[in-house]
Amino acid sequence: MSELRLASEKRLRLFSGRGFPELAEEVAQELGVPITPTSAYDFANGEIFVRFEESVRGCDAFVLQSHSAPVNKQIMEQLIMVDALKRASAKRITVVAPFYGYARQDKKHRGREPISARLMADLFKAAGADRLMVVDLHTSQIQGFFDGPVDHLFALPMLADYVGSKVDRSRLTIVSPDSGRVRVAERWSDLLGGCPIAFIHKTRDPRIPNESITGRVVGDVEGQTCVVIDDMIDTAGTITKAVDALFEAGAKEVIIAATHAVLSGPAIERLKNSRASEVVITNTLPISEDQKFDNLTVLSIAPLLGRAIREVFEDGSVTSLFDGHS
Repeated sequence: MSELRLASEKRLRLFSGRGFPELAEEVAQELGVPITPTSAYDFANGEIFVRFEESVRGCDAFVLQSHSAPVNKQIMEQLIMVDALKRASAKRITVVAPFYGYARQDKKHRGREPISARLMADLFKAAGADRLMVVDLHTSQIQGFFDGPVDHLFALPMLADYVGSKVDRSRLTIVSPDSGRVRVAERWSDLLGGCPIAFIHKTRDPRIPNESITGRVVGDVEGQTCVVIDDMIDTAGTITKAVDALFEAGAKEVIIAATHAVLSGPAIERLKNSRASEVVITNTLPISEDQKFDNLTVLSIAPLLGRAIREVFEDGSVTSLFDGHS
């Protein structure tokens, strides 16, 4: 009987792709489990090979891969890992994607365009994933693209706690870089005691990626410490223009806070040269040494991922991690 009970016990297994193994190590430490040994390499033509070095039969598998550049390679590797786990009889497979690739392609702006965020969800389902775990999706509707449970985690409480500990809340204004993020700014305000919010009126040509025209500040920021919030910083054009607009409108100090540091092209130089006193991000994506600068603060997402994985494994409540904030 004891052998039968042992065979039926759930086993948590953590698997890491090659996209950001350092984050996986942090999560493993949070969970108190090792990363399952995996062989992964590229063939000469770029094809990817993956094999797990231990039996995974009957395990509760969590496959962590952040979709960092080169994005397509990291996604394909994670898909192959899921397929290998499915064929090796893993009991349940959860895709852990701290940064979900193609999230900005969540709808059609014009005719004859794809909805690539939906395609991503379909690919993971076809590969054998039972569940997705993601952090700060570009739009919440992406949760409905996957035919199964989606654990949408929020870095906002962690970012807000950090910023709130650094500033005088009586002189604080939360600023959305565009009208589409006002709801997120309201959640920041709720967490920080009801401070005022403002937003930047901007326009964007959907035919030109990574470029926007920043307009006027809507809201009173005179003499205020402003926190410009966003889900990601890509080329940093939008957010650094917002910083300039806030100072022109009379802001005393500006802090930038975002979850995902994509940091493409001129992003680092733009952030270094901006008038923001601090740039606060999380490590959902890897930050190399040459991308770091003096006023950059990187908060670890590993404790949040570790707690969420533990809740899923123990059939607990992921929602309870956010105390009602969503």
